[in-house]
Amino acid sequence: MASLVFRKGLALNEAVAATLASSYHSQVVDRIKAAGFCHQSGRLTVHLAREFGFCYGVDRAVDYAYQARERFPDRHVYLTGEIIHNPHVNDRLRSLGIRFLTDADVVSRPPDAADVVIIPAFGLTISQLEQLDRRGCTLVDTTCGSVLNVWKNVKRYAQDGYTAIIHGKMSHEETRATASQVLQYPGGRYLVVLNSTEAAEVCEYVRRGGDRDSFVDRFGQAASQGFEPGRDLSRVGLANQTTMLMSESLDVESLFREAMRDRYGDSALAQHFRAFDTICSATQDRQDAVVSLLATQPLDLMIVVGGYNSSNTCNLARLCAERVPTFHIAGPECLLAEDAIRHQALGEKIELTTLDWLPGGAVTIGLTAGASTPDNLVGMTVEALEKLASADAM
Repeated sequence: MASLVFRKGLALNEAVAATLASSYHSQVVDRIKAAGFCHQSGRLTVHLAREFGFCYGVDRAVDYAYQARERFPDRHVYLTGEIIHNPHVNDRLRSLGIRFLTDADVVSRPPDAADVVIIPAFGLTISQLEQLDRRGCTLVDTTCGSVLNVWKNVKRYAQDGYTAIIHGKMSHEETRATASQVLQYPGGRYLVVLNSTEAAEVCEYVRRGGDRDSFVDRFGQAASQGFEPGRDLSRVGLANQTTMLMSESLDVESLFREAMRDRYGDSALAQHFRAFDTICSATQDRQDAVVSLLATQPLDLMIVVGGYNSSNTCNLARLCAERVPTFHIAGPECLLAEDAIRHQALGEKIELTTLDWLPGGAVTIGLTAGASTPDNLVGMTVEALEKLASADAM
C-alpha cells in the first residue's frame, strides 16, 4: 500500500501557532531588534547579528511536526531522526510524544501502516524513503526547498553523465540523502569532499593522475561504489551541502574549475565542468550578517548559540573565530558563571569549560545563532549574560 504523503502542511497552522509562539518566541529578542539590534545594560553591550536563528526551512519543519501531532493525536508519530540539529527543539518534540526512530527503545519496532512518520528538513535517502513507503506509513515530508534544489542539480548531473562533486560532510543526513539521489540513474557517480584541502587533493589527481589504489583508499568511503578516479573525474558537476561555509564552497568550485581547465583546456571546459549555485540563501544571509557585525563593531568576544552537531552553526563559529575570541555554546545553560563557560572546541566534537572568559569592566559581546536555534534560546542567553555581567560588577 502506497503511503499517504503530506508535503504542504496539514492545514492546522493556525491551530498550532500559539503553541509555537509560546515555545520559541522571545520578547527580549523583539526588543533588541527594535533597538537597532543592540542591548545595553550596565557594563554590558550585546550586538546581535542582523540575521540569525530559525530560517524558513527550519521554521516550516517544526511547524509541520506540531501540526502532525495535532492532526493525529491517537496515533504513533515518529521522526526518522533529529528534525533539526538543536537538542532543545528535539527534546521539546519528544515532550509532545513524538518518538525518534533512532532511539534505542524504538529501533526494535519499525513503524507500520498505522503510524505517522515525519521526514526532517535534511531529507531522507532513497532507500529509507522506499522502506517507509513499503510499510504504508503516513508521511509528513518537511524536506527543505533549498535541499530539494541541490537534489535537482545532482540528478541533472547524473542524467548527463557527470560525476557529482558534493562539498559536505559524508556523515551528515543531508549529504547522504543528496548522494542517494545520484544513484537513481545508471552510471550515477558521486564524490564528497569535506573542505578545500580534500578538494585540492582530488584536483591534483585531475591534473596529473596518480595511484588509483591510493586514491580509492583515501576517498573510497566518501565515493559511490566502484568509483574509478581515472574515469569518474573526467566530467564533474559541483554541488554542496546547504549548510557549509559559503566561502569554502566557492573555493572548492574554483579549485575544480581551474583543475579541469588545466587538464582539458579552456575551449573544452564546458564539456568537463559544471557548477550551479546551490548555497542556501538563509545560510549565506547568516554568514554575511556575522561578517558585517565583525567588520562594523569592536567586540571583545563572540558567542554563537546552537547545537554542537549543527553544521551551519559550527561554520558561523569558524567565521567568528578568525576575528575575535569565540565561544560556541549549545544554550544559555552553558554560561556557568562569570568565570566559567562551557562550549564546543572549534573544529572538534568535544566540550570544554573555559575559565576567566568574561572580561572585567565595560564589555562588548557579539551574538549570533545557527539556523536551527529558536529565538527563545537567544533571548535567554542575553538575559544570562546580563545577570553574569551584573554579578561580576558587584
